[in-house]
Amino acid sequence: MTRVTGLTLAATLLLGAAALIPAHALAGDGDAERGAKAFGVCAACHSLRPGLDMTGPSLAGIWGRKAGSLAGFDRYSPALKASGVTWDAKTLDPWLKAPEQFIPGNWMTFQGIPEAETRADLIAFLKEASAGQMPGAAAEGGGMGGGMMGGMAPHFTDLKKVRPDRQVRSIRSCRESYFVTTADGNTRAFWDHSLRFETDASAFGPTSGTPAMLPAGMMGDRATVIFAGPEEISAFIKHKC
Repeated sequence: MTRVTGLTLAATLLLGAAALIPAHALAGDGDAERGAKAFGVCAACHSLRPGLDMTGPSLAGIWGRKAGSLAGFDRYSPALKASGVTWDAKTLDPWLKAPEQFIPGNWMTFQGIPEAETRADLIAFLKEASAGQMPGAAAEGGGMGGGMMGGMAPHFTDLKKVRPDRQVRSIRSCRESYFVTTADGNTRAFWDHSLRFETDASAFGPTSGTPAMLPAGMMGDRATVIFAGPEEISAFIKHKC
């Protein structure tokens, strides 16, 4: 009869528990393909395109970048800029788990990802994306926020190069209506609650004086007119019934 000591039993239990843990979790590595899909959670506020900042800064080249240091992004919290953090696997994991706990007082409203496996996958994807690789869904345009929330997703278009039917030539307002005329000569009418006005001062924004109109809404009854700067909005809209 084989005698099982307490030490042998403990070792057996530990080996058995280890067998239940995915190999990538033991190695500290995630799956970048799954991470590409998980990035959909981030895509509403962050792009992976260099120079395309949204609510949050572009995550292109994030690996090895000091927190709060991306040139041209002005909406960092003082707490993030003063954190001294450099983004890598060791810092991204606690940040993605609970941003407010990792860097108290930061302005990111995201509550965090409690699942360790999902965080590992997302970190693996961000590492590859920073190296110029875009695995899985992200390489095909998935996980980038396209089509989210019925037309409320951010655009990834160079607004200087939109088609004539999206180049705005004039906007007329009359009571609860807006009438938008585009470069193709057509005019569309919108209920004033269905037309949004935004600005885009990035390199992908419209040419000054030539706002762009992008469709929005599940029924195609809404749109967003994007100007180069806020000073253009009131000057561009003419009030006439």
